Amino acid sequence: MKIFWMSVFHDEVEIEDFEFDEDKQVYWHPCPCGDRFEITKEMLELGEDVAACPSCSLIVRVIYDPEMFSNMETISMTIKASA
Repeated sequence: MKIFWMSVFHDEVEIEDFEFDEDKQVYWHPCPCGDRFEITKEMLELGEDVAACPSCSLIVRVIYDPEMFSNMETISMTIKASA
C-alpha cells in the first residue's frame, strides 16, 4: 500500500466514471500518460479513496459512497446473529 503524504490530486473522479474489471476486482480510469488509474474493490471496502497510476506519479481521488462497498460478510453475520 502506498502512502500519499501532502499529495496533490490530478483530479477527483466519480466511481461511476471508472470501468470495473470483474476478473481482477479492480476499478480503472484512463490516465493522461496512456496507462490507467487503478483501485481495487478491497481498497474501497477498506475506505481508501486514492487511485494511482503505476506508470507515472499522478493520483486521483475517487468519489464514492462507502456504504456501497461495505463488507457484505459482516452484514450477513449480523443478520444470522439476530435471527
